[in-house]
Amino acid sequence: MSDMFHTISTATVAPRERSAFWHETIASAYFPLDLQFRDAQHFQGALSNWDLGGVSLSRLTSEALQYKRLSHHFRAERDEHFLVTVPARSEIYFAQGGKDVRCHPGGFILERSHEPYEFSHDDAADLWVLKVEAKALGLRLRAPDRFCSMQFNAADGAGGLFADMLHLIPGRFVGMSGEGRETVGKQLVDLLVLALKNDERTLTTGTSTVREAHLTRIESFVRRNLSDADLDPETIARACGISTRYLHQLFRDTNQTLGSWMRDQRLAAARESLIDRANKQSLAEIAYAHGFGDQAQFSRSFKAQFGLAPKEYRHQAKPKL
Repeated sequence: MSDMFHTISTATVAPRERSAFWHETIASAYFPLDLQFRDAQHFQGALSNWDLGGVSLSRLTSEALQYKRLSHHFRAERDEHFLVTVPARSEIYFAQGGKDVRCHPGGFILERSHEPYEFSHDDAADLWVLKVEAKALGLRLRAPDRFCSMQFNAADGAGGLFADMLHLIPGRFVGMSGEGRETVGKQLVDLLVLALKNDERTLTTGTSTVREAHLTRIESFVRRNLSDADLDPETIARACGISTRYLHQLFRDTNQTLGSWMRDQRLAAARESLIDRANKQSLAEIAYAHGFGDQAQFSRSFKAQFGLAPKEYRHQAKPKL
């Protein structure tokens, strides 16, 4: 249980050691950051963390603090993550990619790990933070980094339900099985994606409204039909009411070809199946279920993408007894 839930506090740490202690705490829970304290020796903070399979949830309470993510922090890191921060008390400030936002309680923001940023709060804060792999979020939402430095609604609709679930999990965590926790983690990500997609600004971030609407429709159709090994550009274009030429043009504007994007989607979906403890399919069944013509092709592509063969990846993802 200690690996799945734990709480860390400065309460028992000597004042002169609190700065180093909190740097290590934050790096362990999220990733390395530079911290600037108003008064390091008298600083107080506590962090609780709940493991939900592919995602982790934490609650962080602390006095005024500034966090900086710098290039040297992630230069050697392979896996990219997003933090979704929901303030329950006090305003937070966040800046990334030349944009900044002040997020109040009742809202939430996204932070990308592989781009420098600044995060701060001038008053004591109570933060709920969801850490999710960029690959897992990208499987459900194209280019999620375009949503950084925007405040989203955490009070109503899908965003409100997302925030409500964060508050409910600690009280229910002990009574859930490992499989149940993984399922809840996935549901949290699904609710997050729904909240982002339902925001009226979604269609105007990045490209033009018309192009974004076409891409959203294309992505939705492809994801529903990933199991079809014969899915081709002509079928996709016809189903989405556009020409094949325009389809390819839309993806050129995203700096990725349609074929490479479809391959990445299939591999990411197969990866989700491999780490799902409830999924009892064989490797061949997983390959066919995600549109690969044969298991050998699937294994080669999977290893090239993730560094391990599917069998090894599944074995590594199994919980240690």
